[in-house]
Amino acid sequence: MASNPVVNMFKVKELRERMLFTLLILAIVRLGSVLTIPGINATLLLQYFDNLATGAESAFASYMDFFAGGAFERFSVFMLGVMPYISTQIILQLALVIFPSLKRIAQEEGGQQKVAAWTRIGTIFVCIIQSLTITVYADSINQAVPGAIIFENKLYFKLLAMFTVTTGSMITVWLGDQITNHGIGNGISMVIFAGIVARLPNAVYELIKSVQRGDINMVFVIVALLMFVVIIALVVYEQSGERKIPVHYAKRVVGRRMYGGQSTYIPFKINPSGVIPIIFASSFLTFPLQIANTLSGHATWLMKVSAVLNPLGLCYNIIQVLLIIFFAYFYTQVTLNPTEIAKNIRENGGSIPGIRTDKTEEYLQRVLNRLILPGSLYLAVIAVLPTVIQIIFKFPQSIAMLMGGTSLLILVGVDLDTMSQVEALLKMHHHDGLTKRGIKPRSL
Repeated sequence: MASNPVVNMFKVKELRERMLFTLLILAIVRLGSVLTIPGINATLLLQYFDNLATGAESAFASYMDFFAGGAFERFSVFMLGVMPYISTQIILQLALVIFPSLKRIAQEEGGQQKVAAWTRIGTIFVCIIQSLTITVYADSINQAVPGAIIFENKLYFKLLAMFTVTTGSMITVWLGDQITNHGIGNGISMVIFAGIVARLPNAVYELIKSVQRGDINMVFVIVALLMFVVIIALVVYEQSGERKIPVHYAKRVVGRRMYGGQSTYIPFKINPSGVIPIIFASSFLTFPLQIANTLSGHATWLMKVSAVLNPLGLCYNIIQVLLIIFFAYFYTQVTLNPTEIAKNIRENGGSIPGIRTDKTEEYLQRVLNRLILPGSLYLAVIAVLPTVIQIIFKFPQSIAMLMGGTSLLILVGVDLDTMSQVEALLKMHHHDGLTKRGIKPRSL
């Protein structure tokens, strides 16, 4: 009788401890997302956002609140989440490519630890800038709703809010690292994943109420749900598909032993970078979006930037598509460097059948280019789907963002990555994996 994979997950002590640890950390993150920063009247704040009319400001608030799992509109201690950390990571990765001296330092012994330290220091500066804009945003809310800020001393409130929000963001990053080291899955991705999942019950309730009020046609809801199911299936198909590059290793003698003489393959996924491009693109846009929206009342040019970066606008979606394509190519080149792969194949006496040894790098680059472009375009299409749903079906933004786009890719991508890690741990302990009788990765 075959054992149940779900039961096996709780039989393995290491896996059980990792799962419980991950759930504990995520519970702490969710607790921090509902604790309002000192000096804010939570009741008046909720009333302000509940009465906020649809428009650019509403779209901005919903967008920021979406990635923070409801923490932004509450002005909680974790309201910035891990986005400043991801933005700093992007800046540093770009700097490593642009400046060869930094890349040499990163490749030295202990270089990765230095890069990690630089990332955290840079995150603090990004948090300080973003937290300063948050205090300006809170002041504008206080003008619209007197009493939203409790403290009369504005300087004291700004310093306290900046310190609280910056500390909260760094704690969130640290908690994500703890999940990576001692739990299941990638910690930073899991924190974002938990924030999206936390929004699901409220979004479903809001959808039901909208249908009961007659604001949304039930036919549109059914069509959107069918689209949702089809897109999930396509995302799983795309994330699981791979192109196998055959590699043959010739026999060679090292000392008294003979090595090689075997054939293997290099698996290239249809979308080699996974959900990273869409997370990077969203984080990269969050920083200027927040600054432009919160400071738009102080400068005319910032007001224009705010209008351009409206999450529902055409310009924003075009920029997002271009950034997704760029980060797909950039991240793939960083993680799957054809030069390094070709070098490793040659050094180990390997070759790709039908390809000259000196043409291996060129061949691998050509294969990657053919995979990256359709994969990135597919990500881009799904990324703009919430805007299309919102415009055509008149769905509220909070619901539309959960029915496609970034949220859907993150939910499916993180879920598949976490299942792969659970699968590996189960097999290591000689238990049946979760996908033993499921869909196997497709080869193209």
